[in-house]
Amino acid sequence: MVKPTADSPSSSHVTITVTSSGGSRSKGITSPVPRHSLSNSPLATEKRRQSSAGRYLSFSKDSSDEFVAYTVQIPATPDNRILSDSQASMPLDSREKNNVLLYPNEGAIKDTIYTGGFNSATKAHSVKNVDDQETRMEKSKTLCWMEGCDEKAVDGKFKNHCDCGFRLCDDCYYDCVTNGGGRCPGCKDVYKEDYGDFDLPKSEEKDKANPLPSWGRGVKLEKNFSLVQSFKNPNHDFDHTRWLFETKGTYGYGNALWPREAEFYDNPPDFTDRRNKPLTRKVGISAAIISPYRLLMVIRLAVLGCFLTWRIQHPNHDAKWLWLMSVICEIWFAFSWLLDQLPKICPVKRVSDLTVLGQRFEYPEPNLRNAKKLSDLPGIDIFVSTADPEKEPPLVTANTILSILAVDYPVEKVACYLSDDGGSLVTFEALAEAASFARTWVPFCRKHKIEPRNPEAYFAQKRDPLKNKVRVDFVRERRRVKREYDEFKVTINALPDSIRRRSDAFNAQEEIKAKKKQLELGINSAESVNVPRATWMSDGSHWHGTWASSEEHHSRGDHEGIIQIMLVPASPEPLFGNEADESNLVDTTEVDIRLPMLVYVSREKRPGFDHNKKAGAMNALVRASAIMSNGAFILNLDCDHYVYNSLALREGMCFMLDRGGDKICFVQFPQRFEGIDPNDRYANHNTVFFDVTMRALDGLQGPMYVGTGCVFRRIALYGFSPPRATEHLGWFGRQKIRKLLLRKKSKDEVRKDEDDEEMLLPINGNVYENDDATRASLSKQFGNSTSLVDSIAVAEFGGRLLHELRGKGCLGRPAGSLAVQREPLDAAVLAEAVSVITCFYEERTEWGKRVGWIYGSVTEDVVTGYRMHNRGWRSVYCVTKRDAFRGTAPINLTDRLNQVLRWATGSVEIFFSRNNALFASPRMKFLQRVAYFNVGIYPFTSIFLLVYCVLPALSLFSGQFIVQSLDVTFLIFLLAITLSLCLLAVLEIRWSGITLHDWWRNEQFWLIGGTSAHPAAVIQGLLKVIAGVDISFTLTSKSSAAEDGEEEFAELYEFRWTTLMVPPITIIMFNVLAIGVAASRTVYSTFPQWSKLLGGIFFSFWVLSHLYPFAKGLMGRKGKIPTIVYLWSGLICIVISLLTVYVYPPAGGQSNLRFQFP
Repeated sequence: MVKPTADSPSSSHVTITVTSSGGSRSKGITSPVPRHSLSNSPLATEKRRQSSAGRYLSFSKDSSDEFVAYTVQIPATPDNRILSDSQASMPLDSREKNNVLLYPNEGAIKDTIYTGGFNSATKAHSVKNVDDQETRMEKSKTLCWMEGCDEKAVDGKFKNHCDCGFRLCDDCYYDCVTNGGGRCPGCKDVYKEDYGDFDLPKSEEKDKANPLPSWGRGVKLEKNFSLVQSFKNPNHDFDHTRWLFETKGTYGYGNALWPREAEFYDNPPDFTDRRNKPLTRKVGISAAIISPYRLLMVIRLAVLGCFLTWRIQHPNHDAKWLWLMSVICEIWFAFSWLLDQLPKICPVKRVSDLTVLGQRFEYPEPNLRNAKKLSDLPGIDIFVSTADPEKEPPLVTANTILSILAVDYPVEKVACYLSDDGGSLVTFEALAEAASFARTWVPFCRKHKIEPRNPEAYFAQKRDPLKNKVRVDFVRERRRVKREYDEFKVTINALPDSIRRRSDAFNAQEEIKAKKKQLELGINSAESVNVPRATWMSDGSHWHGTWASSEEHHSRGDHEGIIQIMLVPASPEPLFGNEADESNLVDTTEVDIRLPMLVYVSREKRPGFDHNKKAGAMNALVRASAIMSNGAFILNLDCDHYVYNSLALREGMCFMLDRGGDKICFVQFPQRFEGIDPNDRYANHNTVFFDVTMRALDGLQGPMYVGTGCVFRRIALYGFSPPRATEHLGWFGRQKIRKLLLRKKSKDEVRKDEDDEEMLLPINGNVYENDDATRASLSKQFGNSTSLVDSIAVAEFGGRLLHELRGKGCLGRPAGSLAVQREPLDAAVLAEAVSVITCFYEERTEWGKRVGWIYGSVTEDVVTGYRMHNRGWRSVYCVTKRDAFRGTAPINLTDRLNQVLRWATGSVEIFFSRNNALFASPRMKFLQRVAYFNVGIYPFTSIFLLVYCVLPALSLFSGQFIVQSLDVTFLIFLLAITLSLCLLAVLEIRWSGITLHDWWRNEQFWLIGGTSAHPAAVIQGLLKVIAGVDISFTLTSKSSAAEDGEEEFAELYEFRWTTLMVPPITIIMFNVLAIGVAASRTVYSTFPQWSKLLGGIFFSFWVLSHLYPFAKGLMGRKGKIPTIVYLWSGLICIVISLLTVYVYPPAGGQSNLRFQFP
C-alpha cells in the first residue's frame, strides 16, 4: 500500500480511498518504472493489488496550507491510461509557470539534494531558494479551479463532473459543456456523465465506445489488446483491432476503434502501407569498385607471398644479420596487413527513413487507442560523463547539455544524466545555470529550427545566420538570445572564482563564530581555531561533494553520493508559452516549451574501494536511471561531444525498431571533431578508421564500440543474450546453426551453464517468471535493489519490436503500448536511486564482470562491445548525412601521444586477458574475430617497426643492403607491392569517401605512434601482466573555443616534453647522420657502390617522410626549436658517432680505439 516516507517534511494524515468504476483491469506492463506504492512490473504480478472491475486508487495528503492528491486509474480500455489527479486537476497557470505537470511532491523533489553512502543514511537536503520568488499556492478545495474564477462552493464542495477530480462551479461547467466541446479543462477528456438540462451536440453520445470485455487472471502480457489467434496460421497473431480498421466492422454500439460521425477524426490510416515500409535499408558498394578492390587484395596477398619466399631463398651472405632482421620484420608486416585487410572485404552503407518512423510511432490525429496523440517511441536515457572541471571546462559540458535538451525527440521520452565523478560544485552550479538558460535556448531552437543546437557552435558559425530563415522575428530574437548567452558564458567562466570568494567569506564568518565561542568558554584566545575550510553553496550550506581544501569525507576519492533533479520530467502533452516580454525573450505562443528531465549524479567514493574509473561511473548511471526513468535505450556521450544533428536519436531508433532490430545491441555513430588545424597534422580526424574500418565491420557483425556517440539497448547492456543467435562452426565459420534463446532452460542446463556468460531473460513462453528462484538469481547478478530488478522486465518490453515486425518465435508489443506518461517521482524513488550509487553496492554482484560496462581495462569501451558481440548480438554503424555528434580532439603533439598511449595500453591488456578474440564463442563471426584479434595485437607491430626504421641507417653505415644486390627481380617485387598498395588506397578512397590527404596523414601518424606510444604501451602492458604494476592515466584535456584575441590553434604550437619523443628523435637523427656518412664515403671511395647508397637513401627517405609531422611539431612556432630538443639531438649524435667509429673503424683497425690509463 502507499506509505509516506520517513523523511517527509510534513507529518499530516495520509488517507487512501478506493472508488469503483466500470471497466476491466490492466496488466500495467507499460509503466516506465516500478514503484513501491503500486508495483506494475511484469515481474511482480503476484504482489500486485488486484482490481476486479476497474478502480481509481487515490492518494491524498491534507495539511493546513495545501492539498495534494493524485489518482491512479486502472483503465478499462487501452486508450484510458494512468493519469494522476494532480497532473489532471492542476490549474493551467501553474502548468505554464512551471513548464511541467506538477507532481504531488514536486517542490520536495526538485529543490532537494539527495545524498547517502557507506555507513551513512540517505538524507534529503532542502535547498533554499535564493531568488525572491513568490511561493506557489494551491487553490483550495472550496474554490473553482478554472483560471480566472474564484467562485466558492455553496455547500462547501463542488460536484466532481469528471473522474480526474478537476473541480468546477456550475457556471464554468456550463461554459465547458456548451462552448468547450464538452471536454474537461483538466484532463481534456469528454465528460462521461449525463449533462442534464444542458443543450449538448447529439454526436457526443455516439463518440463513446462500449468498454472492452475484462481479461482473466492468467492472461499473457502481450495479449492486453484485442489480439486473437488466427485459425489459418497459428504461428502468428491476428490483430482484431486492425481487422476492424480495414473492414469498418463494428460490435456493440459504434466501432470499437473508430467512432462513427466523429467531428475530429479523419479516415483511418492505411496500416498495410505503413507496416510494409522499412525504416532502414542497406546500400551496397558499387560492383565496379568493390570487385576490383577484392581482386587487388588477392593479388597483393599473392605478391607478398612470392616476395617473402624469394627473400628467404636469396639471403645476403655479406650481411646475414641485416638480411635476417629485415625478413622477420617483413613477415610480421605482411601478417599485420592481412589482419587489417581481411575484415574490409564486405563494406556496406546504410540509410534510414525518418518519415516512416514518424508514421509508424507518432500519430498526427487522435484515436481511441491514443486520444492525446502521445508518441509511441521508446524512452532514451542520455549519459554525459565528466570528472575534472579544470581539464574539462564547465562551459563545454554546459553546451553539450544544452544540445541534448534541444534534441528533436518526444520531450517526455528523454532523460539526461550528468555524471560528475569529481563531485565538483563548479560542475553542479554550471549544470544549474544551463538548466535555467535552457528555458530560453530550447524554445528558440524549436521555433526557428536551429542547427546545431549547441549555442557556442551556433553563434561561432561564419555562414549567414539568415539562410533558410523565414520568420520576421528571427533577427530580433536571435540578438536577444545571443546577448543572453554572452551573459551565460560570463557566469559559467566566473564560477570558480565566485565559489572561491563565497567560500572564503563563509569560512571567515565560521572562524569568527568559533573564536567568539572560544572566548565564551574561557579558552585562551592565542590558541588556533581548527575550522574546516569548506566549500559553500549559494544558499549558505556546505557542499556535499569535493571541497577545494580536500578535507576528510570531502575529497575527490572520498565523498557522499549525490543526486539532484535539475529539471523534473515533462508532462506528456505539449505546453505552449507566452508572448515576448521582459521575462520572455522569445515569443513561444506557438512553441512547445517543455524541457526533458535533467539530473545531476555524483556517485559515492570512499578510500579502500576500487571505483573503476569511467566504467564504474557509467554503471552507477545505469542503475540510477533504471530506477528514475528506465529508458529502454541509452545514449552515452563524452562531455565534449555535443549533438550536432537534432534528429540523431531518431536516426538511431530507425535501426533499433526496424525488422530484425531486436538483435541489435548498439548503434554506433562516427566521431567527428572540431577545432582541428586545417592540415590535420596528427591525423586527429581519424577518418580512415571511422569511414573505412568501421564501415567494413558493419558488413560483418557490426562496428566496435568506441566510447561515445553510441545508442545501447539497455537489456544488452545488462548482459542478457539476444532473442536469436547464430553459431558459426567449422572452418572459417561456414557451418551455421540458428538458435532461439528466449525459451526457459531446464534445471540441468542452468547448472551446467552457471559459470558461462549465458544470461537469458526470465521468460517462459510469453510470461515473465516471478518465482523466488528467478528473483534470487537476478538479485545475485544485479544487487539487492528490488526496484532495479523489477525494472528489467519493463525495459525489455519497451525495447521490443511491434507485433508485425518481430522475428519468428520472438516477443513483440502492440502498437500504442508505449503512448503513456511517465509516473511521477517521489522521495522514495530518489532514496532508492541514491542507494544504488554507493561504493559498496557492486560487491558480490556481476556489475563490471558480465553486467554493464566491463572493468579491468583502460579501454573499457572495446571490451564492453566485444562481450556483446561474443554473446551473439550485432551492432550497426549509422553514418548520417549531417554529422550526428561533434567533439574536440587534442591537437597538441604531447596530448595526442598520451591519448594513443592509453588506447594502445588497453589493447595490450585485452591481448593478455580472457577478452582475446582467440577465445571468442562460436556466435562471433570469423572475420569479426579477426578484427578484434587485430585490436589486441597491433601494438606489438611497434617492435618490428622500430627495428625496420633503424635498418636503413644501419645499411648506410655498414655499406651493405638487405639484399645481395639490387637485381631486377627485387625491383619488380618492390614495384608490384607499392603499386598494389596505392591502388588499394585509391579504391578505399572511392568507396569510403575519404580524401587522399586523410589517407596519407593516417599513414604518417601510424609510424609516429608506432615508434613512440606503442612501444611504451607494450612495456606497460607486460609490466602489468608480469609484475602487477597498476596503470594510471590522466584525463585528456578538452580544448574550449578560442576567445576574442586568442589564436585559433594555439595549442598546436605548444611544446610539452615527454619521454615518448625520444625514440622518434633518435630515428630521425640516426637516419640523417647515416645519409651524410654514406654519401661522403661513397663520393670519396675508390670503388663507389652507388646502388647500395641509393637503396639505403630511398628507405631512409621513406622513414623521414613519415616522421615529417613529428619533426615539424618539435620546431614549435615559427621554427623555434626548444633547447631540450637540441640537447637530446646532440647526445644522440655523439652516441651514434662513437658507435659508428667503433663498429666501422677507419684504416688502422680497432686497436687505436682502445683506452689506456697512464
